Amino acid sequence: MNVLVIGGNGMMGPWVVPVLATRHRLLVTDINDPPPDAAFEYRQLDVADAAAVDSAAAGMDAIVNLSVLRADRDLAFHVNVRGNYNLARAAARHGVRRIVNTGPHNQVIGRYLPWEHRLHPDLPPRSGTGLYGHTKALGHEVLRVFSERYDLYVQSLLFAGLRVPGSWWLRPKTRGRNFPLGQDLDGGYVVAWPDAATAVRAALEVDLATLPSRCESYFVLPDLPHGKYSSEKTERVLGWRATYQLEQFWNRSADL
Repeated sequence: MNVLVIGGNGMMGPWVVPVLATRHRLLVTDINDPPPDAAFEYRQLDVADAAAVDSAAAGMDAIVNLSVLRADRDLAFHVNVRGNYNLARAAARHGVRRIVNTGPHNQVIGRYLPWEHRLHPDLPPRSGTGLYGHTKALGHEVLRVFSERYDLYVQSLLFAGLRVPGSWWLRPKTRGRNFPLGQDLDGGYVVAWPDAATAVRAALEVDLATLPSRCESYFVLPDLPHGKYSSEKTERVLGWRATYQLEQFWNRSADL
């Protein structure tokens, strides 16, 4: 497939792009400068620029949206909400049928109570008022509405606690906290960056005829023995299962 990747030089892009590039022809875009060793077509692009997104979407079979903005109220709205509107409109105009979107798990369960368990991505969304989860939830709603009115299929992958196995919280040689494998860490919802990348590929390549609806959401995480969050749907619909399981990230020593 010809795949437009938006936000391809951010946090998730460097993990996702190599996984997709072996099987698809990519146009990678980002507001940042291209990586120095880029071996793919690259275009500098702001997802809030409707004309630029429309131009990039021409001739594409799918759009993968990895863009995100958290800290600034206005920019978060432009990227997380208006950006989704721009790419959905461009997809409808150019006949692009597949959109893979990414966001945080709290755009669905941000305001569910701490003791509630068996939380799944098809619950009524309660993102709360946090800037990140709220704007990402609005962006997902934009895609859902477009999927009802056009020949679009949206797969939204929801993440939290991404880790580089055995190394850094974000990418190697960047900011972040160090969490070696086998030591305690905060929270039970965690997934390795390499697994996040294969989840994007699974969502991109899923047989559209097998989908329950035109707009689906998935929690991307390992199997959790405490059952607070569920990735059952991700395995059942997308055929994806985490390679790095929770025991490899969170394992208290016996003397604690």
